[in-house]
Amino acid sequence: MILPVTSLFAALLTLLYLVLAVRIIRLRWRDRVGIGNGEAVDLQAAVRIHGNFIEYVPLALILLGLMELNGANPVLLYGLGGLLFLARINHAIGLTKSVGVSVYRSIGVLGTFAMLLLAAGYLIGFVIGNS
Repeated sequence: MILPVTSLFAALLTLLYLVLAVRIIRLRWRDRVGIGNGEAVDLQAAVRIHGNFIEYVPLALILLGLMELNGANPVLLYGLGGLLFLARINHAIGLTKSVGVSVYRSIGVLGTFAMLLLAAGYLIGFVIGNS
């Protein structure tokens, strides 16, 4: 079965992941840091942005794929996928601008958590409703 919505957002998020990874590579070259982050605060932030992305996005894509497999409305799927994508961009911008609290970072965290909660809630409701 083809999952066009999940496939689209998996591809878009992969591109974002590669941008985040290349950013780390560039900072490592600049600072001549082979592993870890040395003393560079911007490298440390870039590593955390990348790490946070990989901590949340795979689970979110699994949930999106399960929703799509179970026949969720495409508008809901596009909405949740778009929310996740925009949230991850905002999170990266927010942590790049400041390692403290920022509007962008807050949007990123809240958007990611909202997507996860809505997807999990949908799937729990789907399972209960079809048992």
